[in-house]
Amino acid sequence: MHLISRVFFPICLSAAMQLAYASSDVKGQIFSFDSPNGIKEECIILDKMPGAEYSDEDAHIEQSFCGINLYDESIAVCPKTWSTSPGMEVFHLTGKKTSPAVFEQSICGTSLHKEINASGLPITFKTTMNSRTTSGTFSTASLLYYHFSRYLDAAIHVPVAVYRSIDKDVHLQRVTRRGLELTAGSKARHMNHEAWLILQKAERLPDAYQPIDELFTRDRTQIYGVFIQPAGERYNSTLNGTRKSGWGEGQNRDFQNTAPFLALRSEQPLQAAIDLGLTQARKDKTLRHDMGRDISRQQMLYWMQELTEITLLDYIFSQQDRIGNIDYRNFWYWIEQGQLQSRHAENKLPPREISGFNPVRLMRTQLNDNDAGGKRSYANFTKKTQMLEKIRHYNPDTYKRLLLLDRDFRNQGELYNYVATTFGLTAQQLEQILNNTSQAAAILRNSCRQGRLRFDLDPDAYFLTGETVGQTMNCDAS
Repeated sequence: MHLISRVFFPICLSAAMQLAYASSDVKGQIFSFDSPNGIKEECIILDKMPGAEYSDEDAHIEQSFCGINLYDESIAVCPKTWSTSPGMEVFHLTGKKTSPAVFEQSICGTSLHKEINASGLPITFKTTMNSRTTSGTFSTASLLYYHFSRYLDAAIHVPVAVYRSIDKDVHLQRVTRRGLELTAGSKARHMNHEAWLILQKAERLPDAYQPIDELFTRDRTQIYGVFIQPAGERYNSTLNGTRKSGWGEGQNRDFQNTAPFLALRSEQPLQAAIDLGLTQARKDKTLRHDMGRDISRQQMLYWMQELTEITLLDYIFSQQDRIGNIDYRNFWYWIEQGQLQSRHAENKLPPREISGFNPVRLMRTQLNDNDAGGKRSYANFTKKTQMLEKIRHYNPDTYKRLLLLDRDFRNQGELYNYVATTFGLTAQQLEQILNNTSQAAAILRNSCRQGRLRFDLDPDAYFLTGETVGQTMNCDAS
């Protein structure tokens, strides 16, 4: 493994306009690996977004991702065959009495593979894949969501993502062909199989896929995408909505009838809005069943905060496939020496060492599936169904960060230069992010000016005090 640093100089929009397609030209710290064919693969930890809040765990995960040598005898890979897009899972074989070749041929796609998935969190490699017969997947979107969520200091968890390229011929032999074998003849995996067929054709002849730069490196010897590690389980209708109105605008409107979104839409004071949201949501038979009897105000406040972040990020990146793809993990929350503490809840009963603090078990949202955003061809359902216009409660810090981002973009400051040079975006994709950010800021600023936006969302503060205290904001302050 070789470690170097890639340096880029800031570019103005006119220079970015010369790029025809999104590309592998990302900016960051490079870790390189040699494939058996002598191709130099790269894992890149993208540069940090100015003003963003990254954790020590983020840094640790980034380093661990870029420490993976796919040709090490302790590493096996399997095609991801149960979703609509093609992908690759990476398994560490340390302690397992098998070789990568045996694992990949005999275990991938079997019940044992599923058991291994259930017992751990395999790392996933995702590429771009957009075709008439496949679902929409844009790997760059996972990088955008990761870094922008840290800039917003979001309560919602977006998984760490790093850039990774792989020798196309190796990927064809080890992953794509196996993916085709495992999905052949399966009606349930039809769209996934179609994607593997397209990927096989492209890896044999790169020009067969367009836009070529969204899937292949400049020299056409490698495909590229991202390493991520999704975690959590899928929410039922409680947060994903009933989806009874079908894909597209219908299910996005259903989503707005969940209890936390109904609370966000209420112009009443926060606690009354929470109670109203719960009451109204339970009028729907499916929601009433899935919600159960007891949802605390603490839980509702975290959900409301997380939904404001989901809608903002999805608006900025024109996400078209959010509903039905929102996940969660359980956490224990408790107060110790006046400080709010939390840890992952593996069981329904709290660990002995914290049980004396009367911990509360809460569902915290995981935004794992973020790859149907970033491209101009994707439908922005958050915008189409006017989600931002309907929100009446907001976190003041999130609002301030959005206004700062918008102001920097308009002045082509350091955040503008960071986004323009770091992600390999086209001029059109960059323009979409700038315009959507400006529109999102204008919508919320207008709600603020009309006195229809309460700055009273602070779940952590409520957990500590049991009270909600709104702030008075200068609607134009940034």
